[in-house]
Amino acid sequence: MCLILTIAAALAFSVAFFAGRKNHSGTKSVATVTLMFWAAALMWSVDGIASVLSGEPFFDISVEDTLLGGIIVAAGLLAFGLLTILERRKAAR
Repeated sequence: MCLILTIAAALAFSVAFFAGRKNHSGTKSVATVTLMFWAAALMWSVDGIASVLSGEPFFDISVEDTLLGGIIVAAGLLAFGLLTILERRKAAR
């Protein structure tokens, strides 16, 4: 479930990134968090492939895995918030 949540967050931030590029708004923090989510999605995809090769299902649909996905999405949103604050402070100087 963490893979599904991470891919959903990566897609949402990708859409925000490409929409922000048209408006020339601050996209550095969006781009950074987008890459973070895509990297995590790639990592869990490789983990899913390893699970399939060992005879387990690709997706782990458990409460613990859902909680992990929620933590990862929350950490990404926190990183986005901090990067945005730092980007705005730098632009205000």
